[in-house]
Amino acid sequence: MYPEEIVKPMRQQLVDAGFQELKTADQVDAILSEKGTTLVMVNSVCGCAAGTARPGAILSTTSDKKPDHFTTVFAGNDVEAVNKAREHMIPFPPSSPAIALFKDGELVHMLERHHIEGRSAEMIAENLAGAYQEFC
Repeated sequence: MYPEEIVKPMRQQLVDAGFQELKTADQVDAILSEKGTTLVMVNSVCGCAAGTARPGAILSTTSDKKPDHFTTVFAGNDVEAVNKAREHMIPFPPSSPAIALFKDGELVHMLERHHIEGRSAEMIAENLAGAYQEFC
């Protein structure tokens, strides 16, 4: 696990933008069992999380249509929550960062690390906004 003092600002960036932190498997299951749409951002200490994934996810919150819930789990720290979120993301392999959109508990859109690396925050936000238009 990463020291909390290192990950705290990375967590806080999403929390300050309105994302709900999920730290347990029960919290993940509870939010994904609700009707509606939920975005789950698998946060990470890597450079592509800081440079584009978090900023892109945050920018997507300004879309006209958007999910009912914006949530986040932190890879390397919230192990129980991350493992449970990844179970819901099958058939996609574990990836961090990653951004998944669920509708009524079903995975409907997924951005894996290889979809994030090399893309701008604006490109990620645009991709997510397109998914929001379709599913939210």
